[in-house]
Amino acid sequence: MTTFERDAKTLELPWPFTGRQDELDLVRGSVAGGRHGIVVTGPAGRGKTRLVTEAVRGTDCARAAGTPGTRDLPFAAFAHLLPETVTLHRAVQLLSGVRLLLVDDAHLLDDASAALVHQLAVHGRTRLLVVATDGTRAPGAISRLWTGELLPRLALEPLPREETAQLLTAGAGGLEALTVNRLYRLCQGDLRLLRELVGAVREQGLLERVTDSAEWEWRGPVPVTATVRQRTADLLGRTGPGERETLDRLAFGEPLPADADTLDLAALEALEADGLVHVDDHGTARLAHPLHGPVLRAAAGRLRARRLARTPSDRTAALETETALLSRAIAETDVRDVPAPVGEWLVDEGTGIPAPHAAVRARFARLRGELREAAAWSREGLRTTADDQLCRLELTLATAQLGDLRAVVTEAVADDRQSPAHSTGPAGQPAPPATDSGTPQLTVPTTPSAGAATWSAAARGDLEAALDAVGAEPYDAVRLGAPERAVGQLTGVFAAHADALTQGDGPALDRAARALEERGFLLFAAEAYAQAVRAHRDPGAARTARTRAVALARRCQGARTPALAGLVLGELTARQRQIVTLAAAGLTNRQIAEKLTLSIRTVGNHLYGAYTRLGAGDRDALPCLVELPEAQPA
Repeated sequence: MTTFERDAKTLELPWPFTGRQDELDLVRGSVAGGRHGIVVTGPAGRGKTRLVTEAVRGTDCARAAGTPGTRDLPFAAFAHLLPETVTLHRAVQLLSGVRLLLVDDAHLLDDASAALVHQLAVHGRTRLLVVATDGTRAPGAISRLWTGELLPRLALEPLPREETAQLLTAGAGGLEALTVNRLYRLCQGDLRLLRELVGAVREQGLLERVTDSAEWEWRGPVPVTATVRQRTADLLGRTGPGERETLDRLAFGEPLPADADTLDLAALEALEADGLVHVDDHGTARLAHPLHGPVLRAAAGRLRARRLARTPSDRTAALETETALLSRAIAETDVRDVPAPVGEWLVDEGTGIPAPHAAVRARFARLRGELREAAAWSREGLRTTADDQLCRLELTLATAQLGDLRAVVTEAVADDRQSPAHSTGPAGQPAPPATDSGTPQLTVPTTPSAGAATWSAAARGDLEAALDAVGAEPYDAVRLGAPERAVGQLTGVFAAHADALTQGDGPALDRAARALEERGFLLFAAEAYAQAVRAHRDPGAARTARTRAVALARRCQGARTPALAGLVLGELTARQRQIVTLAAAGLTNRQIAEKLTLSIRTVGNHLYGAYTRLGAGDRDALPCLVELPEAQPA
């Protein structure tokens, strides 16, 4: 990490700003031209200050900030901009000449400073960029900025999972998918907590290298840092009758039925009323925040933990339930998110999970387009059972669709004689075997090894061989652009996708893509939209389909399939496309600058903007996103 020296101390610079491109564009637009500014709000740690700092980078901007200890000092926040003694009228006159004023932590302003900001907004001669934290009492003059419609308000949402992954790549290096998911769940959009947890995990040596990979993983306990204690103070401080016992029971056994045989109902009601426990419509109780369980488990002594921990039989039963839920979702071709916390908890704690469950998790993630997560679940199963063929098959399919030839493990896939019997469900997807009651069993059906051969060939760029290998997975032919090979073999939305592609019907492909997206098949939807781009005759409709395809592809964790090839470049400016193509071919910033007669700094700025739009952490990811010409630049 880059450092700088000051007062003989080496200090870490913040992580680079990553993601939030739409919000960044909105803020920049609100302080440009004839606009009067914007108010940005959100909980502590959401990244408000980083966003506005990035938005005003390179501009002539005056800054002020509220502080907790100066609320009784008039105009304290503007002391560096105003004379020692000044009236409100005079202060407004003096600051009306400022073109852009950034006011951070506006909820901490003294009343005089708050009134000054409000008057500047009323007069409208100064563009205002105001930042305030939710959940705290702000001066009335500040809250009236948006309630009185003087300025528009941007309520900052939590950073999405895919942008959290980009941030972790930029700030912490290569973390594997399940570690990224764990950090995302624990931090719930609190970027300050995210950075502290990553730092603590590093300092305590909890990161381990993933076998045969450049990535790192985190398993084991959550470091209870000062920020973690602060975020969970209300939880650890509960002393009401039965409350701590109830919290600990949930921490070691959630989800649990909310009944008198399992939990103290009076304590449970009090905890639910205070937002520490959530009880769903089925009467199942869970801790309200994913961070609570790890913190409570870390705070429990060994004897208490031994008494409260699930028994092996309890864990097996809970895991079988989750496996059945996921298998049923696959069979019903509806892979929208299914809560399955037990498997996640076992992985997080480093306990290990059975290979059959890991294979189902991997398949479910792959069908959702979460390819890196699918590969990670496969590896978890292979840790438990090194020769499990279904986990190896899923690992091959996921890595092949990521376009990662180095990681494709085709030699590990059994041939047809070794593969267990299989049946196919809707769209050629494997259907889980059922008991007499129709409930899927824990065992996992396999797909033929031809599926692995198809996508391994596609990863090598040999589309003809990929299509020749298509066997009992006819939908693969549709994804590869040859729907005629799947005629009469598909049903439902998968058949609609094939028919629309056969007819070259752009609007029908859009409809099929929307239906796939609604069912959770994000990668399939992205591919259908990408195919629609080439089918549309209306340029506007083609642009809309491209934008949607790119947005969905970004959520597929680096997917690189033939349908998506070259798609993302359409989101860049002409100059960005030119520079990105050269960078992907291996040229350095200096070489690109000399070739295009630009400054090295200009090249770097274009690449930085392109990384954000492409969802790439650095230039190493560009070859996976860009179709290089036959003759690469020297």
